[in-house]
Amino acid sequence: MIDIHCHILPKVDDGPTSWDTSLEMCRMAAEDGIEHIVATPHANERFPYNRHDLAGNLEYLKVLVGKSPQLSLGCDFHLSYDNLREVLISPERYTIEDSHYLLVELSNYSIPSQINECFTRMADVGITPVITHPERNPILQQTQERVLQWVDQGCAVQVTASAVTGAWGQKVARAAEWLLERDAVHVLATDAHDTKHRTPSLSAAREKVAKLCGDDVARALVDDNPRAIISDKPLPYFPNPEMKKGGR
Repeated sequence: MIDIHCHILPKVDDGPTSWDTSLEMCRMAAEDGIEHIVATPHANERFPYNRHDLAGNLEYLKVLVGKSPQLSLGCDFHLSYDNLREVLISPERYTIEDSHYLLVELSNYSIPSQINECFTRMADVGITPVITHPERNPILQQTQERVLQWVDQGCAVQVTASAVTGAWGQKVARAAEWLLERDAVHVLATDAHDTKHRTPSLSAAREKVAKLCGDDVARALVDDNPRAIISDKPLPYFPNPEMKKGGR
């Protein structure tokens, strides 16, 4: 399995506070069957994102960890006016290492009215947005059809593994299942921050998705698609989202 969204670097955001914790998270991930982790520090108003410095931190972590899991660098990119302006000029500063895929986090408090245009402008410079954890966004929980529209626009969707297994509560779990039922989830990721509450585990969510959607889809979400992302290839699993009637 491959985890494309993980706060594994210490002392750079709200993730681990020590190298020892980072190492323990890597050990836990490897034990769970995760062979590759993309380190994705926040890029927002609270946490500045310096690609050069973070790359140095990642190289040090690689030395500490050894061969497993493998590590690469990405970004938990908060969609704001300033960030959008910068990524359109220098996408390589924020995308998942050597790829055109960008993790995009939307605010829990407001979503820009021109959001569709933002995604179009990213596509125009070769970026494929991967919308992170829409199932946890209070606004999108009420307007999930918008996520289907963004998928139709070419965006990919990443759902949090622990959301699928119920760790974020039933409302979030139902929102995740709603997207899964409509073929609008392309990647499961841990969004791990620590070793106790937000842990680097994918296996339990994979089993849950296998029961809901079948083994092929479960494998696509934790292996085939994330492997394509870190290899900068088209996603092998990208069905047309289904617009089904009925409640959540």
